[in-house]
Formats: sequence, C-alpha cells, structure tokens
Amino acid sequence: MKTIDELLAEGVDGKRVFVRADLNVPLADGLITDDGRIRAVLPTVKALAEAGAKVVVASHLGRPKGAPDPAFSLLAAAERLGELLGAPVAFAQDTVGPAAHDAVNGLQPGQVAVIENLRFNAGETSKDDTERGEFADRLAALADVYVGDGFGAVHRKHASVYDLPARLPHYAGYLIANEVGVLKKLTDEVRRPYVVALGGAKVSDKLAVIDQLLGKADRLLIGGGMAYTFLKAQGHEVGKSLLQEDQIPAVKEYIERAEKTGVELVLPVDALVATEFPDLKTKAPANPTTVAADAIPADQEGLDIGPETRKLYASKLADAATVFWNGPMGVFEHPDYAEGTKAVAQALIDSPAFTVVGGGDSAAAVRLLGFDETAFGHISTGGGASLEYLEGKTLPGLAALED
Repeated sequence: MKTIDELLAEGVDGKRVFVRADLNVPLADGLITDDGRIRAVLPTVKALAEAGAKVVVASHLGRPKGAPDPAFSLLAAAERLGELLGAPVAFAQDTVGPAAHDAVNGLQPGQVAVIENLRFNAGETSKDDTERGEFADRLAALADVYVGDGFGAVHRKHASVYDLPARLPHYAGYLIANEVGVLKKLTDEVRRPYVVALGGAKVSDKLAVIDQLLGKADRLLIGGGMAYTFLKAQGHEVGKSLLQEDQIPAVKEYIERAEKTGVELVLPVDALVATEFPDLKTKAPANPTTVAADAIPADQEGLDIGPETRKLYASKLADAATVFWNGPMGVFEHPDYAEGTKAVAQALIDSPAFTVVGGGDSAAAVRLLGFDETAFGHISTGGGASLEYLEGKTLPGLAALED
C-alpha cells in the first residue's frame, strides 16, 4: 500500500487530488455536534494543499436514498473544514455535475473544494457493479490522483471507496495509514495481557468479533445492553432489559468456549435499573436504583453497569498491556447512566497499556463526557471498520489501495 508520503515525494503541484474523507459528522438542527472526523482528515488535506495540490474532498453523510436531501448536505462540514484549515473551501452543490466541475476547475494550486454528499447519487452505494463503476468513472474525471483517507467507510464496497481507486493512481492518507498500523497492534503484534471491553446495545453486532477474540484476547469485559443477553444465557432474570432471545444459543456457546480456552469472560455484577428509559432530550432526573445483576426485577430494565462492576472492570483493566474498547457501558447520553462508561474510559487513561478506543459511540462518549482525547493511545474514526478488521474480514477500501 503506497502512502501519501510517497505521493508527496513524487510531487503534486498543480495536480487534482481526490481525497475520499469521512466527514460523516453528527448534526443537530443543521449544526455539527462533534467535528472529530473532520479534524482527523486535516493532516492529509493540509499536507496536500501545502504541496500545491488542487484538493477535492469527497464524503458521504448519513443515509440519503440515492437522491439530494438537504438534511444530509455536506455544506456544514465544508464550512467547518475551512475554519479548521484557516482558508476558504469551495463547495459544490452536486457530486459529478456542472457545479462539481466548476468548483474543481476553479481551484488554484493549494486550494480545497468539497463536493456534495456522494450518496446523493445512487451509483455510490449500488450493488450493481456496472452502475457503481459508471459513477466511479464520473468521479475519476474530477481528479488525477486518489487518496483514500475515510477509514470509517473502508468496510463498504462503494464507488468512491472501492471502484474509484482502480481508475486512478492511489495512495493511503495519513489517517488510514495510522489506523491500519494501530489495528496491526491488536492482531499481529499484540502485547499481553490483552483485554477487550465490549459494550453497546446489541450482542448480534459483536458476535463475529467475539468469535475472533476468543482466540486472541486474554480477557473480555462485557457491558451495555448486550450484557443482558449474556446474563440471560446464564439463567438470570433481566426484567425489561434489552434482550436478544435469538442470540442466546450463540452466547451460551461463547461462554463455554471462553471457559475451555482460558479466556476470562467478565460480566456485570450489579446494574443501575429503572422502570422507564430516560428522556435523552430533557435529561430529566431518572432516579435509578442499583440491584445485583442476577436479580433485576421483572418491571425494571438495566441501563448502566453498577458501582461494583465499575470497580471490577477498572481492576481488570489495570494490569493490561493492550486494551481495545468498543461500545458504551450504558446510556451514557444521560448523566444518571454515564458513570459506567466514564469508569471504563478513566480506567483506560489510568492504565499503562496501549489503549485503543474503537470509534463509533465509544469515541463520541469520550468527547461528550469531556475526556482528553490525547490521554488515549488511539481513538479510531471507524467503529464498524475497526470491528470488521478485528473479525478478520477483508475491507474493500483497504484492498483497493493495495497494489
């Protein structure tokens, strides 16, 4: 895989460089609530602009249905990119039409343009190779060189991620090169003890990665909504807690495998529960109670790990040499249910281990709860991509960058 440093050494002055970024930022009433993904691509965009390239930045945002939708416009992201660069950024109101060509043709060396949401064109996400290829051909007409730097999208077989690199000289940007280097430390170059903390709502989202980790990790800590399926698989009452009944057989198998292979599987010993899910808009006090994890009342639902579990998980992270964390421990968006996620984040900071926060809600929680991002070894920009890499899958966007 060639990197941007090799491209810069070859020279980019005056060349049109297409940067496939991940500007898929969360919006509320049209305002960006977390600009982490925009900041993540800055080193690549800055380096290219400073070297005299005409930089064309492209991304998706949300899930529009193959047609323009103002709710998913990249305009706010383009404006924020300009603020962070300290220079004007042109914005094209289409992807491959006249506006995109005018924006690119108007660039001088060292300038940057952002084209509109790639998913406004059905060809971007099409499962039909021909349709996807035709869209990639039209994107290729905007550039001389391709730089892949949208790690959050590399697990998607989309036109701008998979097909476009085949049509242009292609290189990995700084973000992708860094992300892959970190993931190798979790797969090929692991320092032990290797501890993985998994949370989030659905156990089904994590089964494949658990399957892989049972052969690689030394210890698994389970939290979030997915923990209740594990507790139910052990025969415990979980009340109204989030439960995936259809996953219980698979979870039972993994519990047995962990015992046989010597992987320490750690489940919550207590939980914060309430009769109703909290109001995340008003943040009204929820007044939860703490109960043993194996004795959740029938009319209650678990919404966070309890104080004893927080202490337990912190102790299980303290002696680690490598830690990967993906998924919050509870409904961290509400202050009454944020302590479990805070405890895990703080334990990572306190640990001497190489710590990786696996993107998605975990990365959002780190920022929302006010932690210093530099206190962690690495915060990934791609939760789904990170998990699929750890599952051992071939990621289309990375395969496309290989020569």
